[in-house]
Amino acid sequence: PCCEHLLQLQQAAEQIGQLPLDVMAVTFQSAEVAGAYVEQTGWPWPMLVDTERSLYNAYSIRRGGIWAVWGPKSWWGFLKLILKGRRLRPPAGDVYQLGGDVLLDPFGGVKLHHVMRVPVDRPDVKSILDLVLA
Repeated sequence: PCCEHLLQLQQAAEQIGQLPLDVMAVTFQSAEVAGAYVEQTGWPWPMLVDTERSLYNAYSIRRGGIWAVWGPKSWWGFLKLILKGRRLRPPAGDVYQLGGDVLLDPFGGVKLHHVMRVPVDRPDVKSILDLVLA
């Protein structure tokens, strides 16, 4: 599911390249797993490895509980992805670690701080890009 969000970002790469914006993904996975992901998907931006989850903690991005990760909201989100033709990958690593989106302005101020409540809870990439242009 998070990969769907990253796929949307990659699809908007040309538009993003024309904006005053730097994109970076942060993962708690190992450097080897992150490197394999970048190689397999062609991820065009830096991928920061944060195995200690320092940034996750700094931005209050926590682990979800069983209900958040495996509950009906997640299954409904997974089903919608499948119906769109997305092939879901088997879970890997800490499936309970949720993600988030943080958009910082050039001075370090936070313009967007979205913490996922369930694995499929991500803001639309277009709405994030609209904030950049605002």
